[in-house]
Amino acid sequence: MPVRRFAFAALVLLAGMGVGLASGTADAQARKEKDPTHASGLPIPRFVTMRVGEVNLRSGPNGSYPIDWVFTRKEMPVEIIQEFDTWRRIRDWEGSEGWVHQSALSGKRGALVVGGVRALRKAPQADAPVVARAETGVIGSLKKCQGDWCEVDIKGYRGWLQRADFWGTYPGEKVE
Repeated sequence: MPVRRFAFAALVLLAGMGVGLASGTADAQARKEKDPTHASGLPIPRFVTMRVGEVNLRSGPNGSYPIDWVFTRKEMPVEIIQEFDTWRRIRDWEGSEGWVHQSALSGKRGALVVGGVRALRKAPQADAPVVARAETGVIGSLKKCQGDWCEVDIKGYRGWLQRADFWGTYPGEKVE
């Protein structure tokens, strides 16, 4: 009879350890979900746009940090390079960085023309007819990409730009 008690005690102990392991896994998952350095759970880095026309870029992830820059272009694409709680560290196309509150950003994708006047084409081909021309700094909305070409809408003109002609995507990134 003592053998049976020992076997029963061993089963209870193993079952208890299993519960402990399962709850430990759940605790680890909960900690991961509450990680303030990856609060959104979305990929980092990633591109987004400015939701409002005036955004304070701060030196740290809190409203009490000093303002280093003020961005004044609504829908300008920026790159999120770090997260902390509800704050996002962003970088603009010129390399300026700072922290903004997540409410100042939109998940919409944008394109900022770089490198001179660029031809917006009717199709994703270098010899396609030109729909419009856009100067450096012009902002449009990014619709989709096929290979090295992306469809954008710039002030009502919809057409295709090569990825090298604008800032707002990663090489080879799939955008739909």
